[in-house]
Amino acid sequence: MFTSNHFAELSASIPTFYMQGYIVLMVLLVMGGTILDMMHKKSAKYFFANAEKAKKSAKREVAGGEKVSIAASVIAKEVLTSGEFSNPRRRLSHLLTMYGTIIFIVTTAIMIFGYPTPETPTPDLLPMLWHIGALMLAVGGYWFWFAIRVDVSAEGLPWFRFERADLFILSLLATSTFALLWSFTGGGLTIFFALFILSSTVLFGGVYWSKFAHMFFKPAAAYQKKITRADGSRENLPPDYDLTDPAVQAKFPDVPMYMGKNPPNMGLCIKAERAKHY
Repeated sequence: MFTSNHFAELSASIPTFYMQGYIVLMVLLVMGGTILDMMHKKSAKYFFANAEKAKKSAKREVAGGEKVSIAASVIAKEVLTSGEFSNPRRRLSHLLTMYGTIIFIVTTAIMIFGYPTPETPTPDLLPMLWHIGALMLAVGGYWFWFAIRVDVSAEGLPWFRFERADLFILSLLATSTFALLWSFTGGGLTIFFALFILSSTVLFGGVYWSKFAHMFFKPAAAYQKKITRADGSRENLPPDYDLTDPAVQAKFPDVPMYMGKNPPNMGLCIKAERAKHY
């Protein structure tokens, strides 16, 4: 089962052309939904306007080599290792879901386009990776849905509460779940295959109404944020002051007046205690 390409076996009932066409259609739906989301929210317009605004208040010019270094750090931290998550449970859940999704989708496309029929034997590694990816996605996604979501873990709301913003994670979970059930029951034209196709269509076709599109903006936003810190514009926010510095206390006399000459470090106090159903 774990080494069977059920898509190739399905070619006896569904022409390969239709399966390949479905993959192309899903890619077009993701592209179209992302573009519509950008037009509706004016994300790109805001992003470029904010970048131009930051340039005007920059203290120095960031050289090309430094920009490449910043881009590499964004790829290594925010993209590949999800370093923006300080909560280790949230980070691990995100990594399982992200890499599981990538492996699952990529191996699906490879098997459908590269090994579409039983006459072209599929390497055992591909179906194994397909199952591993789907399982990683399911583990990370269900862990997030039942235990890590802030409105469940911190605010005490029921896990079955559904809002439009949950469309992405729920359709993603449904896709991996029904794909695994379809495979575990032997493949073929079954109810699980129909539900697998339905949930994946909602996943890729619902980009405009879900949080799918934001994944493409996050790396660009992280890069722009690091650029503003490098050039000194800091997104037009005030610098980080040392409240014990006499010069800072002279500039802001209310600091020693209300907090004393040696004020405590007030930063990151939100991490002092984990929120529990406040």
